[in-house]
Amino acid sequence: MDPINCSAVDLSDVLASRMSPSKILLSLTLSILAVATTAINSMVITAILITRKLHQPANYLICSLAVTDLLVAVLVMPVSIVYIAEETWVLGPIVCHLWLGVDVTCCTCSILHLAAIALDRYRAITDAVAYSQKRTYKRAIITIFALWTLSVLVSLPPLVWRKFPVEHKDREREVMDCLIEHDHVAFTVYSTFGAFYIPLTLILILYYKIYKAAETLRNRRGSSRLVKQTVSNVMLPGLSSDKDIALSPDTLCPVEKSFSDPSTDGERVRITSSSGDLIKVRRNTGARERRAALTLGLILGAFVICWLPFFLKEVIVNICPTCSTSDVLADFLTWLGYLNSLINPLIYTIFNEDFKKAFKRLIPLCCSNIL
Repeated sequence: MDPINCSAVDLSDVLASRMSPSKILLSLTLSILAVATTAINSMVITAILITRKLHQPANYLICSLAVTDLLVAVLVMPVSIVYIAEETWVLGPIVCHLWLGVDVTCCTCSILHLAAIALDRYRAITDAVAYSQKRTYKRAIITIFALWTLSVLVSLPPLVWRKFPVEHKDREREVMDCLIEHDHVAFTVYSTFGAFYIPLTLILILYYKIYKAAETLRNRRGSSRLVKQTVSNVMLPGLSSDKDIALSPDTLCPVEKSFSDPSTDGERVRITSSSGDLIKVRRNTGARERRAALTLGLILGAFVICWLPFFLKEVIVNICPTCSTSDVLADFLTWLGYLNSLINPLIYTIFNEDFKKAFKRLIPLCCSNIL
């Protein structure tokens, strides 16, 4: 066979293998996830910036979380799509090092934000009066700066002392892998525990205590005569009022009231002593508490489902020399973690009336600009 024709056939085979329908479908699906993550997090950031009712210290953490997840969508996901489509790293070692740095730092920062939000909710319900005075814009900014600093400190050592990528032969072509591998188990323990297992433990403990505090309040409400915003709003991040949170046995919590509505700050509604009114209030409160418990379950469930498989794989593969995973499984677990950046803005804003109103105003504006 003519050498020129032979090389042309080989080239067409390579292109056909790279542009297979399954790979095109996979790349398209991942691209849709990246675009959706970018759009939703951008909407959350824009809503907080342009809506005065959302200019609250508690929402600064939500905004910072959205910024972190937006960076994952813009800087990490597209490069990962190229890496998966090409089945080899084609962007060079320097870009590999930068991409891994951004990937690990942003994902770690996103997880640490979830722990910080849980801590904020816990303090708001258990130390309401004192914490309402400490919950300032300055404190929120300092917290965000501390989260980013801690993320860099957790991510940097494993990145610096990892095995650097080298080219090797695979099916008669030079390929390069871009991933984090260590010779020492200590780096794996340091990075996985700092980025996930310690924050996970903190989140589980804090939300358990929040749930128990809510249960305690519910059991004390038999003789309640005063209604105001408390526990249900605290369990839904971004819903509670700094002024109206109180751990009192004489309080009930109307979730429909938004913490950021100035007209409802300090508002109190008297309940008549008739048993019919009291039963009605208890029934409504029970429904709100069930919704708060559902949201709590969504927060924990999404976080654990998205990230636990990935970090279990990281520990097993790096500790066990003979253990390994296929590229397909590794990519799936990685993108399952990325999916948390899409879920976060939905869970943390969908139950907030002010966010929903802001989104309803933003969506027509976005559509009109596109058209």
